[in-house]
Amino acid sequence: MATPLRVIQWTTGNIGRRSLHAIIGRDDMELVGVYAHGPEKVGVDAAELAGWPEPTGIKATNDIDELLAQKPDACCYNPLWPNIDELVRLLEAGVNVCSSAAWITGGKQTPQDLERIRKACEKGNSTIFGSGAHPGISNMVGMVLSGCCERVDEIRITESVDCSTYESAGTQKAMGFSQDPDTPGLAESVRRESEVFAESAAMMADAMGVTLDRITFDVEFSVATDDSDLGFMQIPKGTVAGVYGYHRGWVGDRNVVSVGFNWIMGSHVTPPKPLEHGHVIQVFGLPNMRTVLHCLPPKDWTEPGFMGLGMIYTAMPVTNAVPAVVAAPPGIVTLKDLPVITGRPAL
Repeated sequence: MATPLRVIQWTTGNIGRRSLHAIIGRDDMELVGVYAHGPEKVGVDAAELAGWPEPTGIKATNDIDELLAQKPDACCYNPLWPNIDELVRLLEAGVNVCSSAAWITGGKQTPQDLERIRKACEKGNSTIFGSGAHPGISNMVGMVLSGCCERVDEIRITESVDCSTYESAGTQKAMGFSQDPDTPGLAESVRRESEVFAESAAMMADAMGVTLDRITFDVEFSVATDDSDLGFMQIPKGTVAGVYGYHRGWVGDRNVVSVGFNWIMGSHVTPPKPLEHGHVIQVFGLPNMRTVLHCLPPKDWTEPGFMGLGMIYTAMPVTNAVPAVVAAPPGIVTLKDLPVITGRPAL
């Protein structure tokens, strides 16, 4: 058997702790470090942070030098947003990065920051890759379905869900929820917050061999018909409780790729289109293709609610990609560049 890859886990929040749990359980990976974002987690065993039944002996730290001294092959990087300084430090040290943190191509970064990443990969002979559920696997399925078509007019990916179980008030407010729909700049805030979807649209176009002339964004807000108390935030009547928008890629006057969302918060809202409780993947062309990805609990699911399933769904396309990313050439790679990423059979 090949020597296990040495892996560090960066943060242990909603997504990171699911990645950490998976790393501990794999025989082709060896957990050698955990980065703690919050001081209360420093010194805590990885098992406690991940919900693993037996201690690992690996304690979380906020000392990056300590982590790099372990000579990791890879890092599962799962903060909410990418930090360019952190990424550069990891990549320059030769650590391959697999990220769920709003990274698909790096296209939303400034040209200066993107050049820093490229130079860091060159210096460290390292690779950076980003994925997740949406964007991520949903785009991969769209690209695969397009292979069934003689002619592709448009690939359209829509996350169509009630996201009120995602307990991040700051993120939800930035996406418009609980705000007055007439708030100046609200549409632009949503565009910026969801800009990684534009990266995935460009990636799909690139995979089909076309270069986009431009990417546009459009959004429609639906208001709450009554007050909603979600526990972690309030959605007052008359404020935004539904957000329906797309980042659209164009070649000339043709919209060839669209990546977006039909999101609601709570039950007191009627969205422009009915929810399908999953990722709706459509390819318009010859023939038309359509599927919906549903993330469903197995029989042995014991957690209350289904938020944890979504976090696993987001984490695993990144964690499972570690071996392929370590083997990939240095630089920025995307889903279109890697071989098929698969899960691990429970044997």
